[in-house]
Amino acid sequence: MKDAQPERNRIGDWAYARIRDAILDGELAPGTRLSVPDLARRLDISRSPARESILRLISEGLAEEVPHRGAFVSTVTVGNLIEIYTVRSVLEGLAARLAAERVTPDDVPALNASIDAHRAVLETGDRPAITEADMAFHRLLYRLSENSWLMDSLLRLQSLVRLGMRTTLLAPGSPAHALSEHEQIRDAVVEGNPDAAEERVRHHVDRLREVIRSQRS
Repeated sequence: MKDAQPERNRIGDWAYARIRDAILDGELAPGTRLSVPDLARRLDISRSPARESILRLISEGLAEEVPHRGAFVSTVTVGNLIEIYTVRSVLEGLAARLAAERVTPDDVPALNASIDAHRAVLETGDRPAITEADMAFHRLLYRLSENSWLMDSLLRLQSLVRLGMRTTLLAPGSPAHALSEHEQIRDAVVEGNPDAAEERVRHHVDRLREVIRSQRS
């Protein structure tokens, strides 16, 4: 987990990012205790930024405080994922609607590039890379919504989904199917059709939620 440190006034952000990445990459597995002294030692920092990082992770939902025991990496269950996808459906639908309302010709190359990158990595069969390309498309929609509150909420949900997929070992649906749906969402956004953009995103997320639900039984 240790690498080159930034300037002193940015150590807190650096430590938070390193611990967060370690959680999302599986280096710190769900249920792992987040010890302030241990993290400070591993990152070669003082205890204060380590403690602050843990508090930020708790507020983000990636860690949880257990009374009299300390903080632990969160475990996201299948039931949690189903609830998260229900919320995602509504919020991402709104993000897509806003993106379609606010898209400009300058945004189109980025949308097309995201689709092309997703298609290219799909051919490699590299599942982590495919997942990242998939999530990158969604993050682009969040950014195009131009609503920072909405984007922050959706980024938090995306982190929990990523952690949940690692926890449950679930892979929601066919990557090729997801790419096709992304293309349809892209088209609606580029055409400036808010109704279609929202409907297609909600259909996409709802379908994935039902795939997760079916794998639960």
